[in-house]
Amino acid sequence: MKKSEKFFKRLASLFTALVFCCGAAVGYYHYTLPDDYRVTAGSSLRLDRFGVSIVNARSKQEITASSLRAPNQSYQAQLMLFHAVPIKKVKVNVVEEKLLVPCGTPFGIKLFTNGVVIVGVADIESAGKTVNPAAVAGLKIGDIITDINGKKVSQKNQVAEIIESSGGKPLKFSVIRNEEKLTATLKPILSDVDGSYKGGLWVRDSTAGIGTVTFYDPSTGTFGGLGHGICDVDTNKLMPFGSGEVVPVTISGVIRGQKGRAGELRGYFNSDLPIGKLAENTPSGVYGTLNSSPVSGEAVKVAAKHEVKTGPARIYTTIDGGSPQAYDIRIESINYHDDAQTKNLVICVTDPELLKKTGGIVQGMSGSPIIQNGMLVGAVTHVFVNDPARGYGILAENMAEISQKVNTELDQKAS
Repeated sequence: MKKSEKFFKRLASLFTALVFCCGAAVGYYHYTLPDDYRVTAGSSLRLDRFGVSIVNARSKQEITASSLRAPNQSYQAQLMLFHAVPIKKVKVNVVEEKLLVPCGTPFGIKLFTNGVVIVGVADIESAGKTVNPAAVAGLKIGDIITDINGKKVSQKNQVAEIIESSGGKPLKFSVIRNEEKLTATLKPILSDVDGSYKGGLWVRDSTAGIGTVTFYDPSTGTFGGLGHGICDVDTNKLMPFGSGEVVPVTISGVIRGQKGRAGELRGYFNSDLPIGKLAENTPSGVYGTLNSSPVSGEAVKVAAKHEVKTGPARIYTTIDGGSPQAYDIRIESINYHDDAQTKNLVICVTDPELLKKTGGIVQGMSGSPIIQNGMLVGAVTHVFVNDPARGYGILAENMAEISQKVNTELDQKAS
């Protein structure tokens, strides 16, 4: 074979390999990089990705700080590989800089449901037979009872009283199941045990617990915390929010986390006088208002998701009766995808002191703010049970966006 033929074959093979690698890179970035970007007015939008740039879809010029001066504007943009190969079209939203106070302080939660949640159904002994009235009616665990025979119910004792006073007559239940409104007819039966009418239902109308405040907004008096929603312990579904209070908490001890068993911050409500109100219970945390800032620290910038990097960071959390302390962690991976609203970060505690005292992440630390490069980048949400030094976090941008929506709703209710 001639040398020229060998050369061209090798060149063709190299070209094929480059095309394959380029295609693989385009596919990877198309999936992993978000479709929407939020950037502060006056700052540049840079992507620390090998060979990836972002250009204005119309002018084909790279987006810089000079082109992002006015807030509340949007740009159609194009992600490019090596400034030549299109990856995908994206949207760039220019926003005003958001400053929030990172907290890391514990808070007590008292949440009352909108309706009552069915957490169990039971068999009833009646006339020598075993019957399950709730199951016969088609009611299921996780259903939210909103009214019975047209009467609104929000407390479990209301449900019991209506069933007991029914005289065995059929009752029309209005329920919500997976956000769908349904009706069911339940016929109470006379219990052989105590001679009263029963429906075979276990219901819950409230919950209480301890979490950590992520941030406080000094401009509005609102806060965000937990980084995940409050779910019912039996159904594992989000508790339907009716109303709620924030009360002060004192941390009294720590159950150290171990492989296979999550640790826990132990504490108690040190007063029944509320220090704030809950406004929303969402999959991405709880939000509401506080009477004052829990800490005296200064507000910092909320990082846009593209500004969050793998590498060293710090969390602020309270593990004793004192004030929040900073502890070293490492952000191991980041899920930038827009569909991921909660488990955006994988983090690992590296601070020797925190590892010694808690074993890593423990229950009650959910909501502890994550700081990187002087910015609020996220909050701790979950611990890996089999590796308590590691866990998940949520991006601060996601929490701040929900907090803004909650604040707007509060303003609308007040006006």
